[in-house]
Formats: sequence, structure tokens, C-alpha cells
Amino acid sequence: MSAVTTTTTAAGATTAVTPLAATVENPQVHRRRRLSPGKRLPATRFLGPALLLALWAAASAAGQLDPGAIPAPWTVLETGVHLWTDGTLPTDILTSLQRAGSGFAIGLAAGIALALASGLSRTGEALIDGSVQLNRAIPTLGLIPLFILWLGIGETFKIAIIAIVVYIPIYLNTHAALSGIDSRFVELAEVQGLSRYAFIRRIVIPGALPGFFVGLRLGVTGSWLGLVVLEQINATSGLGYMMFQAQNYGQTDVILVGLVVYGIFGLISDSAVRLIERRVLSWRRTLSS
Repeated sequence: MSAVTTTTTAAGATTAVTPLAATVENPQVHRRRRLSPGKRLPATRFLGPALLLALWAAASAAGQLDPGAIPAPWTVLETGVHLWTDGTLPTDILTSLQRAGSGFAIGLAAGIALALASGLSRTGEALIDGSVQLNRAIPTLGLIPLFILWLGIGETFKIAIIAIVVYIPIYLNTHAALSGIDSRFVELAEVQGLSRYAFIRRIVIPGALPGFFVGLRLGVTGSWLGLVVLEQINATSGLGYMMFQAQNYGQTDVILVGLVVYGIFGLISDSAVRLIERRVLSWRRTLSS
């Protein structure tokens, strides 16, 4: 063990000095334990689906799956190519995208507007929040018969149901983020004499964005989930209609084609929202970043 040397100051005080060798002898003293998840790996979100696809292919090749119940991946791919070349799949995909996009846009606008009105005003909260919570407690798909009576059995009721499915998570998460803004920031804004517009731009929006993006991801997923059911009701095109017709004829491969397309669109849309979130909230230092 290295000895501790002493030095005497001009005032006569004695100070103990630990030599560098003592630090080198015990490097564990200054080593920090790493607790973060580590560096983000590229394209990790596609690793899970790729693994499921590999297991599916292996089980099909080994004869462990009934081809009539779960066709092999190459059979589903062949069916998808056939549906694409004869023009059925592109038409159904375009119709589904139009329905999902229209309902999502309406739900997004409604969710943001209601969350801001409720989160920034006690009067707005008293008028809006209770109604939204009541709507949330009612199964949205259970409103389908009522909306058919109100709006008819055409496209309007489908878009309205998708909008409801989308706006609820966006409202809930954005409103929760607004309510969770630290009151000290509000007091600081009042002390600084910020206007209402400056307060919303510099305090409210940055504070609500994390919760908003959580609701946005749930809303994007909800639009696809609602579309699966809605396109089986008085529809003549769309992925859900294609799957419903395939069910009547026992075409399992066509049903799986529709599910795969739904899954791909859901994964791509969610990844797009996450990418936008990372860009917009690049100032945050979080575990995911």
C-alpha cells in the first residue's frame, strides 16, 4: 500500500495528499455502473416480426402446420402477388387508406382541439372532460348500430367511427400531459409577463408534446383496428371486405394476405410517428434516445 504524504501550508496547517499510485491500485473506486439500456441498434423494431416469420416458415416446412388452417408464407406471398397483378389488392388498399386517412384526420383535429380547450380552461374541462370520459367508457364499436341509423350505412358512419376511435386516446394523453405541466413553469411565465400566445407556444406545447405523441401512436393503431371491423359492414371494397369474402369461401391464404397488409401498414405508420417524435423532441434526454 502506498504511503500518504503530507504537505505544510504557509499558515502551518498540515494537509494529507493521496499519491496517484493509490488511485491506480484501486480503479474500481472511479468506475461507474452502467444502468442505461445502451446504444440504440438500427432496425431493431423489425427483428421481432422477422423472427416470427422465420418460425412460421420453419414450422410450415417441417409439416407442423395444417396448410388449410395456416398456409405457408410462400403460399401467402404467391396469393398476394396474384391479387396484386389482377388489380384486386391495389384497389382494396387504396379504399382502406382513404377511409383510415379521413377518419384519422378528423379524429386528430377533434382530439387536439378538445384537449386544448379542456386542459387550458376550467370551464372547458367542466364541459368537455366528463363527456369524453363517458364516451371512452362506451365501447366504440357498440355505437355502430346507432350511427347507421343516424348517418346511413354508407361511408359516412365508417369515417365517423374511426374518428371516435382516434380522438379518444389523443385527447386523453394530451389532456393528461397538459394537466401534468409543473405549476412552477406557469408561475415563472406570469412573473416574466408572457402573453397568452407566448405561454402556449413556450410552455404548453413543449410540455404537452410527449403525451400527444403517445396518444398519436395509439390513435394510428386504433384507426387500423377499427377499419378491420367496419369494412365488413355493407362494403364493396377494402381489405376488410376482401377478408370477409375470403371467409365465406374458406380462403385462408387471402385472409392472411389482408392481415399481413394491415400489420405492415400499422408498423410503418407507428414507425413514422416514432421518427417524427424523435425529431421534434430531440431536445429531450431520455432512455430511448
